[in-house]
Amino acid sequence: MLPIISLGTNLVKIEQIQLAHGSGGRLSHELINGLFRRYLSNPYLDELWDAAVLPEQGARLALTTDSYVIQPIFFAGGDIGKLAVCGTVNDLSMVGAHPLYLTAGYILEEGLPLPDLEKIVASMAETANRAGVNVVAGDTKVVGRGNADKIFINTAGMGWISKDVNLSPRNVRPGDKIVVSGSMGDHGMAILCQREGLEFDTPLASDCAPLNGLVQAILTHPGIRVMRDPTRGGLATALIELAQSSSLGFEIQEASVPVHEGVRGACELLGLDPFYVANEGKLIAIVSSSEAESVLATMRRHPLGLEATMIGDVIEAHPRKVGLKTLLGVTRIMDMLSAEQLPRIC
Repeated sequence: MLPIISLGTNLVKIEQIQLAHGSGGRLSHELINGLFRRYLSNPYLDELWDAAVLPEQGARLALTTDSYVIQPIFFAGGDIGKLAVCGTVNDLSMVGAHPLYLTAGYILEEGLPLPDLEKIVASMAETANRAGVNVVAGDTKVVGRGNADKIFINTAGMGWISKDVNLSPRNVRPGDKIVVSGSMGDHGMAILCQREGLEFDTPLASDCAPLNGLVQAILTHPGIRVMRDPTRGGLATALIELAQSSSLGFEIQEASVPVHEGVRGACELLGLDPFYVANEGKLIAIVSSSEAESVLATMRRHPLGLEATMIGDVIEAHPRKVGLKTLLGVTRIMDMLSAEQLPRIC
């Protein structure tokens, strides 16, 4: 339902974002109360103070921030609103935090259809509810036509880390196992194919999802050393960063890394490497060898870990590097890309 704005004795149905929506006046208040609060309402946000006052939790604080500029803003498997919530929740989850609160700042381009904005905000509300978090503060700015690309969203996220959780690359030891929660490359290839109008026999969809439920399930095991979500730069970049931070070598088996056939086929056609393609609903966990099988079993019992697989080992050879044992039986060192394969994918 579009907001109805009262202007004297006239009622005007507003169908697009106008510059006045960012002025702080009547249209701004109508947008906040008629749209954002309608979907994101909670006791902290409804105060409409300059900052949300949150209850003390008696644990360590985790804080993150991110910005989302994806194009297109609607895609198979999600939209920019869902992505903003998932990405923020997942960044907190990777350090072992229990995500609780988010903020959302919206940069809106003049002319953005209000039904599109409403769809995005509704998606954020649905995803936040699924993840068990509240959007407790926000901000809206409007820029002129041509000065943005429909909508950008900036978020901050806050959560609490219990005293018994201590995740760090410094915890990684030779002999540890490398586990992924599912197939690689789904998000990036879904975005690219939709952006370019490419269609394949197997439809591609983003894996965009909040991972905090899966993370809390596997953190019941004591052997989790460190976790990472392989977003921009994909699996390869995330593993290289972890190898460098731990000062140890990693070796993964190409045959063990799950990649959906549609993603593999699209990558082959376009000359891309699925190991460098972004994911938005998968995680990498480095786990002690004694706990690896039980962690894997726990992952596979969760809806977001059905395709979880053990893909490699932590070794002392070639420290700070990642070796990929190819299907041909040859091991090659994986390099970090100098530029992104796919721009504007998050």
